[in-house]
Amino acid sequence: MPDNDADLYAGRTAEIQRLQDLLQSVRSGAPGVAIIRGDRGLGKTSLVEHFLRLDARAGNRSTVLRAAGALWERDSDFGLIQQLLRAPRRTAAGSDAAVPAAAQPGLEPNAGVRERPGEYGDALIAEISHLAGEAGHALILWIDDIQWADRPSLQALLHALRRVQPTALLTILATDPTLSELDDAAAGLLSYPSAQTMRLAPLTPGNVQLIARQIHGTGGSELSLPAARSLIEHTGGRPGLVRPLLEQFPPSAWSTGQKVLPVPAELAASVSMKLAGLPPEALRLAEAAAVLGVGSPLAQAADLAGIPDVLAAVDAVQAAGLLTLSTDAAETMLQFPLPVVRAAAYQNLAAGRRIALHSSAARLTALPHEQLRHRAAAALLPDDSLARELEEAAASFAEAGAWGSAAEAYSQAARLNPVREQRQSLLVRAVDAMVGAGQLPRASAAVEGLAPGPRGDAVRAYLAILFGRPAEADALLEKAWKSVDPATDPGTAAQICQRQVLHSLARFDGRELVSWAVRARSTAPANSPAAIEARAIEGLGLGAMGRFSEAEESYRVVERLTENSAQQQRINMGKGWLHLAMDRPEEARSELASAVPTEFRRGSHRISLWAQGWLARTDLALGAWDSALRTVENAVTVQEESGIELVRPLLHWSGAQIHALRGNWDSAAHHLERAAVASDSYPVMLLPYSIAQAQVAEVRADYDGVVRALLPVVRMRRSSGIDEPGFWPWQDHYANALVMVGRVEEAGQFLRPLELLAEERQHRSTQARLAYVRGRIHAATGDLDAARLSFRDGLAKIETLPMPYARARILFAYGQSFRRAGKRREAADVLIQARDLFSVLGAVAYADRCSRELRASGVSTEEHWREGTPALTAAGSPSQLDELTDQERAVARLVASGLSNKAAAAELYVSIKTVQYHLTRIYRKVHVSSRSELAALYLEARS
Repeated sequence: MPDNDADLYAGRTAEIQRLQDLLQSVRSGAPGVAIIRGDRGLGKTSLVEHFLRLDARAGNRSTVLRAAGALWERDSDFGLIQQLLRAPRRTAAGSDAAVPAAAQPGLEPNAGVRERPGEYGDALIAEISHLAGEAGHALILWIDDIQWADRPSLQALLHALRRVQPTALLTILATDPTLSELDDAAAGLLSYPSAQTMRLAPLTPGNVQLIARQIHGTGGSELSLPAARSLIEHTGGRPGLVRPLLEQFPPSAWSTGQKVLPVPAELAASVSMKLAGLPPEALRLAEAAAVLGVGSPLAQAADLAGIPDVLAAVDAVQAAGLLTLSTDAAETMLQFPLPVVRAAAYQNLAAGRRIALHSSAARLTALPHEQLRHRAAAALLPDDSLARELEEAAASFAEAGAWGSAAEAYSQAARLNPVREQRQSLLVRAVDAMVGAGQLPRASAAVEGLAPGPRGDAVRAYLAILFGRPAEADALLEKAWKSVDPATDPGTAAQICQRQVLHSLARFDGRELVSWAVRARSTAPANSPAAIEARAIEGLGLGAMGRFSEAEESYRVVERLTENSAQQQRINMGKGWLHLAMDRPEEARSELASAVPTEFRRGSHRISLWAQGWLARTDLALGAWDSALRTVENAVTVQEESGIELVRPLLHWSGAQIHALRGNWDSAAHHLERAAVASDSYPVMLLPYSIAQAQVAEVRADYDGVVRALLPVVRMRRSSGIDEPGFWPWQDHYANALVMVGRVEEAGQFLRPLELLAEERQHRSTQARLAYVRGRIHAATGDLDAARLSFRDGLAKIETLPMPYARARILFAYGQSFRRAGKRREAADVLIQARDLFSVLGAVAYADRCSRELRASGVSTEEHWREGTPALTAAGSPSQLDELTDQERAVARLVASGLSNKAAAAELYVSIKTVQYHLTRIYRKVHVSSRSELAALYLEARS
């Protein structure tokens, strides 16, 4: 193996470091044992050899004795221990020398075995003492595959390790526990006291990407995350299979979506030799299994192979290591150990044999979609009838939202259709389905098969939009529209209009969006996918212009036209986003949640990502922050797999804001880093990124940072709809920051047109957010009466809206402004309310800021009672009450005062379930079982 092979050990640095640390400890005279566990092919041997090379390169003085177990030598007594005693040893200089014969017992193998493990063990002790006697010199016993070692050798080794004097000895044992039952001697070694066990796991996608970069260089084609995951699924994450595949095939080979992926040349040759060595019936069984898939029912494989008695054939394929038998499922299953082994067996089939088997499989199976799959695999030449069947199946899959199956069926239909123009149309639909399935890299590869022209340009523009490339998309769409004739090619024209609708949404240009949506509807059939999606997004365009009534009517119309769940998913996403913007978050939550696919409800990845992005924002507004973070986590995984960049900043926006509010600064920084986009990105990418930056800076009280973060938004074309109330809540953050950095007059000028627009729209949450900034401006200019009216007006506007965090922000601004104006009592009362709300939400960063403001006010919070109830910080029973968190204190204070759960929830602007959850924890912590006992505890604390 070459010396410059560090890339093979991506993901193994922790294990290598542990071995190096253990060896360093051993050099001080304390023997150590390391056990490397891992399934076959995970690189146990390569890992240890790499560790040994690193030690040699460092110039350390070490001697290495190697031995390895082997299945065919397992009955050869003392075979493994004799490898150690007769092995050449590596000296400090790296040369080899034989072990002195005097160190070896002079007995022949297999004579008096029972009496001799101790003698061989003593001989090994003598050898260890001889080689590790020098100061600073270490001896390494490296024994691979001990599960195949003979029992007497293991007994002798265990004897030696138990009795060897303290010396610089490191013993490394590697085992694959899945291959054999371990006897007591091996089990004794693996449970050796103080041994350090390292379990090797399969490579991760990040590991595979790192290996690919080091093989192909940073200037070459990057291996995408979906491609890395595909490689791991194909190889089981085995380094010895991943590396040759990356060396022998370009990164693009893993983004084509082909059903049978490439195979390393060495594995292909090995599988071919094993197949050639099988008896005829076993060979037929292996070939049939390869055609059926990675796993197949034994009965089906035997039927396809034409084998009446399968026992001998099964024994042969298992002995060859090609297939395993499993009886865990409802049917007895034949299983290839890895998809790559199945691929090797499948690719070993001659074309004629493969076609014959697929044709037979199609006749034998009773499942229509399986019949169609096998018939397509058996067809090499165009087949108009089969292409039509595949197209019908693809349309059926698409209607059900099964986009992966639709993509495959459309692709096969395109391959088999004899008419070039129809092939192009089918390929376009295949690309659409690939996008729906979250397979953007595959879609990008498929686009290469499209002929130049408006249809191809529209598809390329679609991908450019999803990749977040506005200039490229704009140029392609303009070119496509100029070259299409709607009269002669209405289908392509409608498709271009539909892409323009999405392009306009990404630019958040309501007028352009509605204009293109109307063109799409007038060009495409009323219930076609292009018309439905155009209408589903048209409502958002109308909303972006403040025409909310028309937007809702638009959705009512389109729902009457909807015929399947795939179309309904688009409508629910659009309605949910619209209703969130209209201050109806509870409706929005239900609609957005229904647009997220589940195990039982399929749907488009693209639409799902939009829905999850706005679902997280909805949960944030409602105060369900844990739910929002779960949504973000799930969606980010899908987004990274799919490669859909357009929604990436939206997803990370909520993650960054919530983690900042909770004081999780590292997590907030991670989400900001992942949300980052260039200044020339689409507005729907730049807006959430800029707002997230500003919100994180605001939590830190870095108001200059808020202004800097929002400058790109301020410079946007403001007539496009970004200031429309409800959609992008950035304006109050910017104006508030201007006040806090002393630019009060500028803040007032900035605010005025926004206030007029919010009043015209009667948009309550926006009016409330702008009112608190106006209150800040009045307070900064010394007009406290006007400030009080503004703050209270903001609170009144949001009174009936289920938006606890928005209310807490107004209270904080009110209290902070009045504390700084010297109105300490009034400020303290408001700040306590704000702190209670922030605490219940888990916004520890703002709760702490409230506490600091309260301390600065000089007014003791213990003097403030909520309806006669003492604060939890009151004296008395500190061992019980002091255990409560800030969130629990806020709830307990209200419940102890006599409020019902519903009233406490209304007071804190959270859900009743949130109050119930905290109350359960409160009872447990303070050791009470009822509301009356909690109230009594408070009275005791007060006295």
